[in-house]
Amino acid sequence: MTTTTLAGSNACGDDCVYNDDSCTAYEFENDQKPFLPELQPFTLETCDWTGEVGMAIRYRYLQEDNRLRPGGPGYSGYSQWRWNPHVSLTYKDTITGYIEGIDASTFNEELPILPIDENRWDMLQYYVDVKLMELGDGEVHARYGRQTLLYGDQHVISPLGWANTYRNFEGFKAYYEGDTWKVDAFAVQPVNDAARGTFPPQQVNTFDTPDQSEWVSGVYATYGGLERGKLDLYWIWDIENEPTANRQDGNRHTFGARYYGTKAITGCGETVERTWKYDVQGAAQFGEDDFVSGGNDLDVFAGFFNAQIGHTWNNVSMKPTVFALYYLGTGDQDPTDGRDSTYFSLYPLGHAYWGILDNFSGQNLVDYSIGSTIAPTEKLTLLSQWHWFDKHRSQDFIYNIAGAPLGPGPAGTQDSHIGTELDLVATYAVNKNLTLQTGYSWFWYGDAVQQTALNRGDASQFYFLANYQF
Repeated sequence: MTTTTLAGSNACGDDCVYNDDSCTAYEFENDQKPFLPELQPFTLETCDWTGEVGMAIRYRYLQEDNRLRPGGPGYSGYSQWRWNPHVSLTYKDTITGYIEGIDASTFNEELPILPIDENRWDMLQYYVDVKLMELGDGEVHARYGRQTLLYGDQHVISPLGWANTYRNFEGFKAYYEGDTWKVDAFAVQPVNDAARGTFPPQQVNTFDTPDQSEWVSGVYATYGGLERGKLDLYWIWDIENEPTANRQDGNRHTFGARYYGTKAITGCGETVERTWKYDVQGAAQFGEDDFVSGGNDLDVFAGFFNAQIGHTWNNVSMKPTVFALYYLGTGDQDPTDGRDSTYFSLYPLGHAYWGILDNFSGQNLVDYSIGSTIAPTEKLTLLSQWHWFDKHRSQDFIYNIAGAPLGPGPAGTQDSHIGTELDLVATYAVNKNLTLQTGYSWFWYGDAVQQTALNRGDASQFYFLANYQF
């Protein structure tokens, strides 16, 4: 939970494989990591000091058509570059200083750039981390400064590595890491446009500054002492004092839990022939919202539930895996009852769960998904995944990836079916430093889109990326 180096690191955390570009729902255990490159920074060691210098550079080309994106619909083909140099220095394994820069740019776009697309010559992270004490079988640390946050499977808080800019915060964090428990406590403010959800982007060519109107605080704990699997428990408190169209305002408390793990099926000689993977998570939100400036506060009662299961044949050629996923983010049935039941999905990596075309933010959304992976070679993995998307409440809006409400919501009666998506992704690890990936997505819109003012043709997206790191 305390990974500091984003550039080229496993930014999906302990429980989800991440190659700095695409984290997909089936990848929620560590046994996929051999397919991924490892960070190889320059290191420094003396009697009292240790340090490292490294960097990552990514090129990505995208073509997209008719996404439910801000500034759309329409077609756009564009290129993106992202450069992340970093340096760290540690004194006597006690005090660490870390700095990571970013230069993220977008070229030849035909639609307006998004908050996640561009951030020129800025500081992604800079903080001081101090070891306070040893406690039991672990250590207690305190950290202050600009930093990224990554928790669990990234359903609630993620550094958003798929984006061209990442997502960062500024403030305080204290954490404990032991053999059985890992606990983080934090109080931070969103910094860059990707974290603040600002559209159009406000800080592309200026030094990023924290959003003074919002605080994100909470505790995230992981217990690893169970016989099978692990248990995550968390509380996140989001306070926004300035009303915005596509973010919650007022305050919300999110209380959640997650249980996940694997079960190996052995054959003769105790060989692991097959592996089951399981992951169940849910959260409830409470608080107050005021979506209309000057209006009455709305009592919040919302939440989400996610469940996924996968099965891998370990001793079969290409090690095939099949998996299934179910997700529900609640919507609001009656806007006049003084209660808001639309789940606010906080700061997730939606790209991993709600389709790689990135149409949705997880609000008022039901997702039924199945998929499979194969590994034709040690370096090559192929993914196929299909999604069926519905509204949870037909009376509520469709919410795009930025959280903006789309279409006639409470005023009209409409169908619940949003559409279906098919994703195909190929990832090739050339060596320790270079990864190539390409993907294609088709989205066929359902009646919830076609019978409203959102009427449009079906959507598609192609991308190719190359990520180099050392």
